[in-house]
Formats: sequence, structure tokens, C-alpha cells
Amino acid sequence: MKFIAIIPARYASTRFPGKPLAMLGGKAVIQRVYEQVAKALNSPLTSPTLPVYVATDDERIFAAVEAFGGKAVMTRADHQSGTDRIEEAAEKIGTDADVIINVQGDEPFVQSSQIETLMHLFDDAETQIGTIGKPFDTMEAVLNPNSPKIVCDVRGYALYFSRSVIPFIRGKEQGTWLEHFPFVKHLGLYAYRRDVLAQITQLPQSILERAESLEQLRWLQNGYRIKVGLTDVETVGIDTPEDLARAEAFLQASGL
Repeated sequence: MKFIAIIPARYASTRFPGKPLAMLGGKAVIQRVYEQVAKALNSPLTSPTLPVYVATDDERIFAAVEAFGGKAVMTRADHQSGTDRIEEAAEKIGTDADVIINVQGDEPFVQSSQIETLMHLFDDAETQIGTIGKPFDTMEAVLNPNSPKIVCDVRGYALYFSRSVIPFIRGKEQGTWLEHFPFVKHLGLYAYRRDVLAQITQLPQSILERAESLEQLRWLQNGYRIKVGLTDVETVGIDTPEDLARAEAFLQASGL
């Protein structure tokens, strides 16, 4: 089975314009993401070498990627999501990959183990879309609406994603719910079979997607199957300048 990774990266972020080109430990954020993904796709698990691309709508990001020796593809500026941008990039690349991996351009600490977990989901021929989740450590984190929760069936396929706390634990004090159910946080890594990616990017927004502002609900509501892998690793994503400062501190503390 052939894999390819495409990293969507746009310049115009509301909370942090120019985020992919922000410097982190002497390198641009997008370079750190690219290098982490390339490391995973060039591990012993993935021989021969698998390609990595950045899909962007900005010449500055394109030039930066080429400057550090990466591969980049220019895409339109009007895409509503990273998934749409990846589909355009895949068309332009003309890839013959069976599965396309989507790693967000603001995840400079994405780990090889996470990407390998994602790839192994496609050992199951029924997997159309893959993603990963991590068990929550605290009830306070479970209650955070910015941390979507996943509920899966017995085979590991997603039943639903929600910003609300699901499931509701009846008859127990909310502060103790984590003792009674293994709540799982959704981490925004995805992979799609090539034909499925082409199909889901043609779907209109669904009522559930608009309600929760979660793109994956569009796919579920239209009958696509999303298999969920579990990881014990949670990385530091960058959404704001404050996140960048925390990432810098993490980088220095870890000696990476």
C-alpha cells in the first residue's frame, strides 16, 4: 500500500497570521512539521521512502519550503478546509498513492508513533478514513469544548464526535465520570483512501457539522466510516502566539 503525506498550510490565520513562517528554535514552524512527518515516513516501517508535500496558498510559504529542501504545491486561496486543499494538491501532484495522510501545518511536534498508528488503521480493508485519539487524563480536560470527544463502536469505528461531554454518565457525580468511562480526545490527524478523499470534498456541509463546527461529522452523516487509533502521545499544537511561546519552552526543556 502506498502512502503520501500532504501538510496544508495557509498564511491568513485569524488568531495568528503568518503562523507557518513563525520561528521555533531557529526553524520555521512549517519546516519543523515537515521534518517530523518526513522522519515518520522514512522509518523502517515505510520503505521505500514516502513523499511529503506542503499544500499552500501563499508564495512566501512555498518559497520557504523549497528553501529548506522540501516539496510544495500551490493551491487556491478560497478553500474552506485543509481537506479541500489536500484534494487539490493531490490532483496537481498526480499521486498514485492509495492513502493520503493529512498533518496540520501547526503541529511541529507530531510523533512518528502517531503517524504509524494512523497508517496501520488501513491494514483493515474497511477503513475509509483514519484518525487518532488519546484517553483524557482529567475531568477538567474532558469538560473543555475545544477538545472534541470521540465515541467508538466495538471495532474502533467512530460513532460520533462532539464538543459536549459524551457519553453522559447517569447516576454519577460529574467529577467522577472519568472513573466510570474511558473518555477519548480527538487529535486532528487524518488519513483518507484516495477515492474517498475525492468523494468527501464534494459533499455539502451537513447540519451536524454546522452545529458542532467539526468537519468530520459531515463525513459520518453521509455514511463514511472513520476508524480511530489510540495513542498515548499528545503534542503541542500552535494556534496563537502564546502557543508558540509554550512550544519554544517545550523545545528548550526537551532538548529537541
